[in-house]
Order: sequence, then C-alpha cells, then structure tokens
Amino acid sequence: MVLNYVWSGFFIIAMIVALFKYFFLNDQLIFETLVSGIFDSAKTGFEISLALTGIMTLFLGILKIGEEAGAIRFMSRIVGPFFNKLFPEVPKGHPAHGQMIMNFSANMLNLDNAATPFGLKAMESLQELNPKKDTASNSQIMFLVLQTSGLTLIPINIMTYRASMGASDPSDVFIPLLISTYFATVISLIVLMVKQKIKIWDKTIIGWIGGISALILLLLWYLSKLSQGEIEGFSKVYSNLILFSVIVVFIVGGLRKKIDIFDTFIQGAKEGFHVAVKIIPYLVGMLVAISVLRNSGVLNAVTDALAFVIGSLGIDTRFVEALPVAIMRPLSGSGARGLMLEAMAPENGGPDSFIGRLVCIFQGTTDTTFYIVALYFGSVGVTKVRYAIQYGLLADFIGIVAAILIGYMFFA
Repeated sequence: MVLNYVWSGFFIIAMIVALFKYFFLNDQLIFETLVSGIFDSAKTGFEISLALTGIMTLFLGILKIGEEAGAIRFMSRIVGPFFNKLFPEVPKGHPAHGQMIMNFSANMLNLDNAATPFGLKAMESLQELNPKKDTASNSQIMFLVLQTSGLTLIPINIMTYRASMGASDPSDVFIPLLISTYFATVISLIVLMVKQKIKIWDKTIIGWIGGISALILLLLWYLSKLSQGEIEGFSKVYSNLILFSVIVVFIVGGLRKKIDIFDTFIQGAKEGFHVAVKIIPYLVGMLVAISVLRNSGVLNAVTDALAFVIGSLGIDTRFVEALPVAIMRPLSGSGARGLMLEAMAPENGGPDSFIGRLVCIFQGTTDTTFYIVALYFGSVGVTKVRYAIQYGLLADFIGIVAAILIGYMFFA
C-alpha cells in the first residue's frame, strides 16, 4: 500500500509542479521534458534488466554450485547464531542465511554486480518461508533495511570516479565514508530491532556487533598507515581476490563432493534469466516515476527550501550544495552518480573541494531504497511492503546526517 501511494504521489506532485511552471513561469518545454524522460527511463529500466540477465545468470549458477557443495550451509553454521537472533522467522541452517551473507559481503566490497544476484536469491528463499506471499515478512524487511543502510568497507567505484575527475588524493574519502556507513548500518539495525521487538542486549548480538566493530577499527588502523596508492591497490586487489576466491572455493568444494559442476551451474544459471525477466515491469515502473519527479524540478525546489531554512537558523549551509546527491540517491543510483560527477566538475569546485568530497561520502553511505524495494520485492511478487520504505529511508537519513557530521570533521 505504501509503495502504491509513493508511486502515485510522484506523478501527482510532478504534474502540479509542471502546471505551475507552464502557466506561471512560462516554461514551454516542461511537458516535453517530462514525456521524454518517461520514455528514456522506460528504456533504461529494460536495459538495466537486460544487463542484469548475464550477471545474474553467472552468479546464480555459481551460487547453485556453492549450495550443492555445502559452502552455503557451512557459512550458515558460522553466522547462524547471530542471524538466528536478527531473523527469528528463518530456521537454523536455512540456505537464506548463507545467501544473505554472500549478498552483504559483496555489498561491503562494493561489488554491486555480484551483490544483486545473491540478494535476489536470498529474498526468494525468505519468500518461501513467508506465510503471506503478497505481504513483506519481518525477515524480508530486516534484510532490505540492512541493504539500504549501504555498509561499504572498500568503496573502489567511488575512488575510481574521484581519480578520473583528477582528485589529488582519490582515497581521502575512504575512512570518512567507512565511518559514516558503519554508523548508518548499526543505528538502523538497532532501531529496526526495537520495531520488531528483538532483544538488543542479547549476548550473541552484542558479541557480533562488538566483534565486527573491532575488525573495522583494526582495518581502519591498518589502512591509516598506508599511502594513497597503497590504499587504492589494497582495495582493487583484495576486492577482486575475495570474489574470485569465493568462485574457486565453490568449484573446488563441488569437485570434492563429486557433483556435476557444469550441469549444476546451468541449473542455477537458468534461474537468473527468469528472475531478470520477472523484475522488468517493477523496475520500469519505479524508474519512470523517479524520472518524472526529477525532471519536474521538485528535487531542486526541496534543496532550495532546505538551504533557506538552514541558513535562517544560522547554520553553515555549505553542505546544502551536496544535498541533491543525498536526495537523489534513494531514488536513482545512476541519477545520484551523475549529480556526484557534476558536483566534482572543475567549474563547481573540483573533486578536492568540500562539496566534491561530501557528495562522494553521500554516494557511498546511502543506497537506492526505492530501486531496492521495487527490485527485491518485485522479484518475489510482494506488493504490500508494510514499513520497509519508511525504515529504509530512515537508514538513508541516518547515513546522510552521519556523512555531513563526518564530512565537516574531516574536510571543513
């Protein structure tokens, strides 16, 4: 129901703004811009789904090998005690645990293409346990909100964009981004645990969160000793090394279990094609709505209003220039990426400016909430998302606030 109101609201708000621009600001091209954007977004939605087909075919095939080889069950046993507390609806040792681990791991390494197939497979497994097939379960919402909190350990893509824009130190946003995204994830997790009445002070939960926190602090300490080039090299090498190692381990495990590796791969790969086709209407619908909202000028109006309010309170308004990226990010990853690159252009201060660095932290700290909702829930036919969007946006908001505070701490 929430998704229904959000989707309809985008069109209605855009229409009201467009009519105002046409009659009162004499903007003769506004409707042409809106319609052109609709067609472009519909095309983009199909192209994204088409591009995902190959990626999902590959990784769901690899994941099938991992399942048959027992790797997923092995990972489930390791992380099971923690996930049993966060996902009480999922039985102990269920494949969904391992699939979610694979998804979170790929996200943390900034391997978006690998994360999506694992995430879709995990959502499918959670749907099998869902008693109300058209309504999101607590476990599905927990999984989705952890997705939208955008936990990233190695933001290789963002550092690559900064390098391409001529940043003197492309990796200087690495530690600020890691701190921001970590706070966003932990706070979002705690808030959602309260909502779902999960015991926060359980020793297992405290132990895992404390242990992960310690590992992140240790990683930060190690990376703080490295130069810019060494950090970039570390990110590139270990992100891809870990991903390729997972593939090899799955294959070796399959050979050890004496399963038919290639036939098993084909079985899983077939699922990738079917999932990619299934998500096309959901993806097209959401991208079109986002395009209408963006091209109507609503986002710019929101930014201008925020600048006025914040300025009237006597607060430094420099960060407001970066807010379009933060606002766009939950709506469109490609749109936010375009705004990020625009903010880093030389005429706007360059990648080494405060705004140039802050937009990168925004991009890495938050995630595409509406895209994730449409993609993940659409792939399993869930139409009633309950409070998933509200808490997903809350995770984005926490990330934005953390990014602003950390950005000022490091770069202002």
